[in-house]
Amino acid sequence: MTPGARVAAAIDILDRIAAGTPAEQALTGWARGNRFAGSGDRAVIRDHVFDTLRCWRSFAAMGGAATGRGLMLGALRADGADPAALFTGAGYAPPPVTEVEKAFLDSPLTLDLLVALDCPDWLAPALRDSLGDDFAAVMAALRHRAPVFLRVNLARGNVAGAIAALAAEGIRAVPHPLAKSALEVTENARKIQTSAAYATGLVELQDAASQAVVEMLPLRAGMQVLDYCAGGGGKALAMAARAPILTHAHDIDPGRMRDLPARAARAGTKLRPLPTAALASAAPFDLVLADAPCSGSGSWRRAPEAKWRLTPGRLAELTQMQAGILVAASQLVGPGGVLAYATCSLLNAENQAQVAAFLAAHPGWQIEAERRLTPLDGGDGFFVAIMRRNKP
Repeated sequence: MTPGARVAAAIDILDRIAAGTPAEQALTGWARGNRFAGSGDRAVIRDHVFDTLRCWRSFAAMGGAATGRGLMLGALRADGADPAALFTGAGYAPPPVTEVEKAFLDSPLTLDLLVALDCPDWLAPALRDSLGDDFAAVMAALRHRAPVFLRVNLARGNVAGAIAALAAEGIRAVPHPLAKSALEVTENARKIQTSAAYATGLVELQDAASQAVVEMLPLRAGMQVLDYCAGGGGKALAMAARAPILTHAHDIDPGRMRDLPARAARAGTKLRPLPTAALASAAPFDLVLADAPCSGSGSWRRAPEAKWRLTPGRLAELTQMQAGILVAASQLVGPGGVLAYATCSLLNAENQAQVAAFLAAHPGWQIEAERRLTPLDGGDGFFVAIMRRNKP
């Protein structure tokens, strides 16, 4: 495909997303209908789409419309590129820029701050309150692609060995300060999942901030540990790699954990999946990690569509769910045990406020540590609070 044809494909997909189709579904639908597109074409088109999703509001303003065409014109304007080079109408390229579009693109334009930061108006007050002086810098960081991070499986090898193994396959990675096991991939990230280091369980894809959360957990040999909202199980695997513990994984939707047995086998780790009905009989646990469903505001670089799909009603549902999860998870912790509450949110309402409300209603708990990370620290935005249950 020519560069212009790739832009035209992105326009088609963005129009589907604007009409309400989820981004991944829109990308898959386009690919199935255009099987001539090679893997390189699909990768570039995906990048066009996700770069635009991160900057939907500002690109729409710069391109004159929140349509696929307007968004791609805005993307090129933001990049300082000449749309005429791609909007040629030749072959499968988009039709040429019209006189009206050219006049708009050539006119001076000043964006309001929230538009320039691609921040939803309704969320701005809560984000300002939560981020303080870092508000503008964090929102600006969320407009850009996230780095690719790996977790070195310290049960399989060490950081230096992992770097060397990746380098042998043309993948460059360097240590990242957020976690002892974290590597940032700086070259050939697309090769990771076909690499021997990945296939043999030496490395696993995991954000550096997520790894930092696991590093904070007070794990010791012999503990009974539960990942209460396991999802794909990344944190459960990271916990199991840190210490000889018995790790259990649970999710309200067991389908989210369907790949976990294969991932655990690749990592050389034993995990015990627990259905909801078995939780009470398996308790008490020495440590329960509740990485609760949330707005995902700390990971908008990776899942930018979530920023624009979030509504006040959905946020209210999430905070109510989080409060329930904290209570349910706490009941599975034994005396003297630890409850770790985490989210990938930047919002106080999902983080500090939840912990404060829980502690106020449950005097038998004490907070031991708390940490908030933002993209300014390098990884995703994350929050974690570590609480210990009093002994009788």
